[in-house]
Amino acid sequence: MTQKGPPVCNLISVQIQLLRDGLRCWLREYWGANSIMKSKEHTRQVRNMVLEKFKAGLGYKKISQALNISRSTVQSIIRKWKEYGTTVNLPRQGHPPKLTGRTRRSLIREAAKRPMVTLDEMQRATAQVGETVHRTTISRALHKCGLYGRVARRKPLLKENHKKSRLQFARSHVEDTANMWKKVLWSDETKIELFGHNAKRYAWRRNNTAHHSENTIPTVKYGGGSIMLWGCFSSAGTGKLVKVDGKMDGAKYRAILEENLLESAKDLRLGRRFTFQQDNDPKHKARATMEWFKKKNIHVLEWPSQSPDLNPIENLWQDLKTAVHKRSPSNLTELELFCKEEWARISVTRCAKLVE
Repeated sequence: MTQKGPPVCNLISVQIQLLRDGLRCWLREYWGANSIMKSKEHTRQVRNMVLEKFKAGLGYKKISQALNISRSTVQSIIRKWKEYGTTVNLPRQGHPPKLTGRTRRSLIREAAKRPMVTLDEMQRATAQVGETVHRTTISRALHKCGLYGRVARRKPLLKENHKKSRLQFARSHVEDTANMWKKVLWSDETKIELFGHNAKRYAWRRNNTAHHSENTIPTVKYGGGSIMLWGCFSSAGTGKLVKVDGKMDGAKYRAILEENLLESAKDLRLGRRFTFQQDNDPKHKARATMEWFKKKNIHVLEWPSQSPDLNPIENLWQDLKTAVHKRSPSNLTELELFCKEEWARISVTRCAKLVE
């Protein structure tokens, strides 16, 4: 009867073990032979001594013999001193960058040229040149040159004539004193919706309870109704806040001014020679309205078109809407009541800071 040999898998495992043993022996011999080459880093004192002897006029060979260190080490220490002016260890490079210098510069140029470009678009562009990297790698490269992703601000669309008028406005008032701006009565209209405030609200909730009624903000079509308000303020505090009934036209605007403008100026102690600010809405600039100002001897501030961002009352409207919707009005009557209460609570400090 013929005797069977060992299984094939056993032969393979034996061969693998022999290879491992042979590799271990070779590594021990290699590192043993090269242990002399691997030495610890020289102290800063030794490197300074090398530099002192070099400054004293000694050559590389004599310095090497005097300090019992290799000539290549002496050359390396002196070369670093000549290039960087120090013998201190410089920061070492870590993992080689995944982006080449050329691609990194291309990404920076693209982001500077097109600020709205997305990381996905830049990631696809790098993949087309054979460099597949993660989005965070691209964002880190942009961060290093001072480019950061931020939410774009919404600003009024400005044409060339708008820009010129804004620049002319700035130049005409650049020499105005702080006291002059304290004499300005700022005004504007705004619409406040019952359920239309878009500010984020956070709720503490458990998983899978996002749609429970206590964790949601109720919304309805068209904001559930709204009210239009006219208001004014100065650095001395808030003036009158009036609800506008129906559609605002020139006659209704003049009626609001007749009943509230001079009284607000009196309450805020602006004196007779104050300046009234309004935007360039057609009902504000109507001939009958301008004649009313002239009849009342009220100086109106010349205002550049498309410039709501220059009016500090916009900040107060945002404060008002935030405060009112925290109180969750349930109907338009409550909405008007809460608006007037919160308007009266705005501090003089806040008003003065905005004007300043």
